[in-house]
Amino acid sequence: MKLELKKRIITSIILITLIVLMFFYTFILFISLIIITIIAWIEFYALISKIFKKSNSKHVVLRFTLKSISLLYLFCLLSLILIIKSSYEELEIIIIYSILISIMTDIGGLIVGRYFKGIKLTKISPNKTLSGAVGSFVFSLFLIPFFIKYFLTYDFFTMLIVTLIISLSSQIGDLYISFLKRKAKVKDTSDLLPGHGGILDRIDGMILSIPVGLIMFNYF
Repeated sequence: MKLELKKRIITSIILITLIVLMFFYTFILFISLIIITIIAWIEFYALISKIFKKSNSKHVVLRFTLKSISLLYLFCLLSLILIIKSSYEELEIIIIYSILISIMTDIGGLIVGRYFKGIKLTKISPNKTLSGAVGSFVFSLFLIPFFIKYFLTYDFFTMLIVTLIISLSSQIGDLYISFLKRKAKVKDTSDLLPGHGGILDRIDGMILSIPVGLIMFNYF
């Protein structure tokens, strides 16, 4: 357990360092996002391949469809982020806020879920509890006081609703990948990040929360 914790801490330090470098250097941001997208799709590809092992026509079609849709989705999401970074810098704050909501959602679910435990949320992911889901929502709301000054056209109540919806989308993204891992009978999408699993394990909520955040803040 101690060795696993050490791995997790070291990996976290490396990831935080990378995030800081991405924030200050655009070329590192672009290269990192491209690499992250490629690895995430490879991990998704591996999950789908494990789930649909049979070579019958039905499984072949499902494999091809899911892999194609996931590739298109990730490519579009990557393109959207790069375009915003290059040409619409005023939208960057929405992406940053959505990512931080995903992070706080994960932290809240982990801390509150482990402390209070209680009723299981779903069979898809046995470790997730109802108390953890509530904790995810509550922790995401902690960000509002720090970011409301960047969203002057929104009142506190609107920020509250939007934040909760983004948090919900992050949890749905997390549950979807958990569902695929359960079907594939694996704990993590890969062992690329010691103590953390794979890239997809770390960004599963963000993949959905970023587009939802952009939609909510632009059309709510």
